[in-house]
Amino acid sequence: MIISKTPYRISFFGGGSDYPEWYLKNNGTVISATINKHVYVSCRKLKKYFKHNYRVSYSIVEEVKKIDQILHPAVRGVLLNSKIKDGLEIHYDGDLPSRSGMGSSSSFVVGLVNAINNFQKNKLSKKNLAMKSFFIERNVLQENVGHQDQIAASYGGFNKINFSKKGFVVNKIKLKRKFEHAMNNNLFLVYTGLQRRAEKIAGKYTPKLNTKKKSNIKNILNHVIEANKLILEDNPNDFGRLLHETWIEKKSLSPFISNSKIDEIYNFGMKNGAFGGKLLGAGGGGFILFYVDKKRIYNFKKKLVKFNILQVKPTNMGSQIIHNEI
Repeated sequence: MIISKTPYRISFFGGGSDYPEWYLKNNGTVISATINKHVYVSCRKLKKYFKHNYRVSYSIVEEVKKIDQILHPAVRGVLLNSKIKDGLEIHYDGDLPSRSGMGSSSSFVVGLVNAINNFQKNKLSKKNLAMKSFFIERNVLQENVGHQDQIAASYGGFNKINFSKKGFVVNKIKLKRKFEHAMNNNLFLVYTGLQRRAEKIAGKYTPKLNTKKKSNIKNILNHVIEANKLILEDNPNDFGRLLHETWIEKKSLSPFISNSKIDEIYNFGMKNGAFGGKLLGAGGGGFILFYVDKKRIYNFKKKLVKFNILQVKPTNMGSQIIHNEI
């Protein structure tokens, strides 16, 4: 059995500039970090005495004879792209719900690609793992996704990622002591309870990135520059406050990014101790990230007790194989 462990990510700044629709013409940059919550994918060879050749277990269980009969689009796409001939059993488990803005779809694809390639005894570099996963999501599955999630899940860590028509470059960010301490203690996720398909939300504004929304993306990229300065200055509180500014700019990309429930939760969090925050992912639901004043963490947790609150910490590891025994 092969088991992969792949992190979710939080995107701080630069979201939107990682779409090919933007960076192939203008270049893009994001600052993101993987966190201590993960997707687990296992696969093992099925013996021929089973009636089915492929068994896929997630929220439902599928048992089919042929790959093209698999309903789960990502599993079907990865297996077809990998030209798998052996019968397989695949299991998926995640620490967080899907369609929640945490890059879960990309983490799953990265974890599955990593597991399948190890099953085939093909070890991919982090760069090749990210590129293959992006190709599958964008070209095989025809989903309107950006490029940062596959990179974050493959590489892991707190990174500044640059995009251009030549490709991407991952720059690891070494945090100073005060900043690292704040990232480990002041970041909280609040679940809105709303799930959505990210590519549908993104599809409403990505075609306009180089026209009507160009000024918004430029402002978002200016936030990346400012955030990078704050990291170098070891100033986490202003980094947290800047999240609020980038959230306001992000909302202006499309009326579908936020809604009354998201705004209500966000405003409540800001009122009760957060310096700043933003909805993660393409919009429409999922998790809100808050950076909370360390003096008001107790009050924040007490006031938002009716919501699902989760404290998270950045991690350094990308997708890895934690069990390999065929």
